[in-house]
Amino acid sequence: MVQKQFKAESKRLLEMMINSIYTHREIFLRELISNASDAIDKIYYKALTDDSLVFDQDNYYIKVVADKEDRTLKIIDSGIGMTEEELENNLGTIAKSGSLAFKNETELKDGYDIIGQFGVGFYSAFMVADTVTVISKPLGSDVAYKWESTGEEGYTIEQTQKDEVGTEVILKVKENSEDERFDEYLEEHRLQQIVKKYSDFIRYPIKMDVTTRKKKEGSDDEYEEVREEQVVNSMVPIWRKNKSELTDEDYENFYQEKRYGFDKPIKHVHISVDGMLRYNAILFIPETIPFDYYTKEYEKGLELYSNGVLIMDKCADLLPDYFSFVKGMVDSEDLSLNISREMLQHDRQLKQIAKNIKNKIKSELQRLLKNEREDYKKFYESFGRQLKFGVYSNFGSDKDVLQDLLMFYSSTEKQLVTLDEYVSRMSDDQKYIYYATGESYDRIEKLPQTELVADKGYEILYFTEDIDEFAIKVLMSYKDKEFKSVASGDLGIEADENDANTEAEAEEYKEIFDLMKETLAGKVKDVRVSKRLKNHPVCLASEGDVSIEMEKVIQAMPDNQHIKADKVLEINTGHDVFHSVKEAFENDKGKVKLYTNLLYNQACMIEGLPVEDPVEFSNNICKVMV
Repeated sequence: MVQKQFKAESKRLLEMMINSIYTHREIFLRELISNASDAIDKIYYKALTDDSLVFDQDNYYIKVVADKEDRTLKIIDSGIGMTEEELENNLGTIAKSGSLAFKNETELKDGYDIIGQFGVGFYSAFMVADTVTVISKPLGSDVAYKWESTGEEGYTIEQTQKDEVGTEVILKVKENSEDERFDEYLEEHRLQQIVKKYSDFIRYPIKMDVTTRKKKEGSDDEYEEVREEQVVNSMVPIWRKNKSELTDEDYENFYQEKRYGFDKPIKHVHISVDGMLRYNAILFIPETIPFDYYTKEYEKGLELYSNGVLIMDKCADLLPDYFSFVKGMVDSEDLSLNISREMLQHDRQLKQIAKNIKNKIKSELQRLLKNEREDYKKFYESFGRQLKFGVYSNFGSDKDVLQDLLMFYSSTEKQLVTLDEYVSRMSDDQKYIYYATGESYDRIEKLPQTELVADKGYEILYFTEDIDEFAIKVLMSYKDKEFKSVASGDLGIEADENDANTEAEAEEYKEIFDLMKETLAGKVKDVRVSKRLKNHPVCLASEGDVSIEMEKVIQAMPDNQHIKADKVLEINTGHDVFHSVKEAFENDKGKVKLYTNLLYNQACMIEGLPVEDPVEFSNNICKVMV
């Protein structure tokens, strides 16, 4: 038995394979199982051209065997096996893949594909093992061979005995260290967990001896632990089954098994594409929001599989941020993976899949909105905020994708409505889509700014979330109809006969308004006659891009820039309160300042703005009472 050196250019290459390429040590089991699956596939393809060979899938398997006492872990397959030359070439030359060579030489059919391409997955075993032994008996040979290595020092190959065709990979698992616990790779439940996570959909049975608890024979209440060989993988993934064979319950069970959520999904989408780019996907729209959804800890993304083998837990590139609530998976044979199969080498295929998925999600949400309104409302209550963030983000680049999915509470319909539904009800004389902002529907309904718009019979959309107005500012218009806040300086409503004297009143009371404006210097941009107020004495309006509600949101931010709205104090000159102001102006201008401060603070409280000096406000009320 001669010690041989690896045929790689440098031992450093193997060290890199072991320590740098893979981000998670548990990946080694995925790689070895994938190699075992490839070995069985090779018999299948050989049987296609060799009439003397009959492929009966029931006779082929992969087995995982752990021995805690010996600290060994075996991965056994009944595949094609390797000759001495193949052991030399495939395992003695780092990054040479026998599977890739086979794939290049063979026309793959019937939905089978060889998983391994790079020839480095095998060396991931050294992440958890001091010594790796491979015993293999090739198909059609009476001789078996043993390949063994401790890593960088090279390897040995010698003849050995093995009864059955196939390969055993035997890992001598490392001892625990201060930083690493290698015992977990000898524990039954942990191994099952890794198999289910990465290799659940390998097409051949993966067997393990599993401890189960059974009733003792002849006893009703006594149990005993029994070791039984069980198949621990599902083999046939749900996404490769015909949709006609599957029920809603099948999809819901898959949702629960994969732990995508603890709720019942509102909608599932099964996609099968077979063309220039082949992939399958199952997507779920959840009903309830995850507890950490709007936190930095939340990770978006779909599970990404290549030929049924899990490549990434969360592939964020498959989903735009505004659809980050979608759960599910994508499986494709056409992905260009990097050497570790943990990341994508090229993103062209992924971008195309992501684009198709984005369009499919949108169409399904539109279908839900149209045909299953109550379910859409449930979804929207949980994730509508995310759609609004999507409109606002990236300078509105995605607003056209999302605008038809938005809903807001309607003043006339008393329920959530779409922008399209609002516009369809607009009268011919209505120029704008009107909205009002506030903390709740009830509070908005009582706002004095809504009086004129409501009196005209125009529908008002109620914005109660901090993102609402920011999103609408980015959207700007919908179907050529601009959005207009009821607190805007110009509502675009033609004055009726009762408002004909507004300009005259403004001129008549100019001195009063100038004094009031002077009193509120630095607080308001202007004081003027209100065209919108009917029953209320006063309100605040805003001018410019920043509204009063936006100011409140910005002020609440940790890094607020002290940006404020340009406020205008509007006075209802027909209200009794203004008659008191006029009387004070004629007799006691000091009282005008008192009344002005009270009216301003009253308007602030209506808007939900803080009173700047509560003590002064309280004292002013006392002065009026006295």
